[in-house]
Amino acid sequence: MSLRHALLGLLAAGPATGYELSRSFDASLRHAWHASHSQVYPELARLESLGLVEEVGQGPRRSRTWAITDAGRGELRRWLVDELPSRTQRSETALRWFLLPLLAPEERRRAVEREIRSVEESTAMLEGITAAMRDERAARTFEPTADLGLRLNEVMLAWLREQLPAE
Repeated sequence: MSLRHALLGLLAAGPATGYELSRSFDASLRHAWHASHSQVYPELARLESLGLVEEVGQGPRRSRTWAITDAGRGELRRWLVDELPSRTQRSETALRWFLLPLLAPEERRRAVEREIRSVEESTAMLEGITAAMRDERAARTFEPTADLGLRLNEVMLAWLREQLPAE
């Protein structure tokens, strides 16, 4: 996934400032893609120079509100429909889970219990996001993805619990 297409997708749901886009990454995309403020603002400038986004307003402290253009929607559509995605991923979590059997039972229990807590925290966060977004048009666009996250967490919790060594 590219930062360019992630930003275009978020802006397709509605105009936003760079700060709001960074917060959206933290709230909704952080498990799939991370982007810091220092990455978002230069990419917005590149997108503007390519005619894929445009400034539609200014706020306090010279904040700029961005919107996707027709060309940006076309690029997003092209990327979603015509371009084959890379299916390779780097996931430290998946690597750790793969290597769990190498630990002694008591260490494996501690590691698995930590992972269970992490997935439970993620589930609580997704439930909060889902509840909060029911009133926002832009957020409702991505509600099915939050539902997917909840379903995946349910499967991961079941698997992790199966990995707990017998006491």
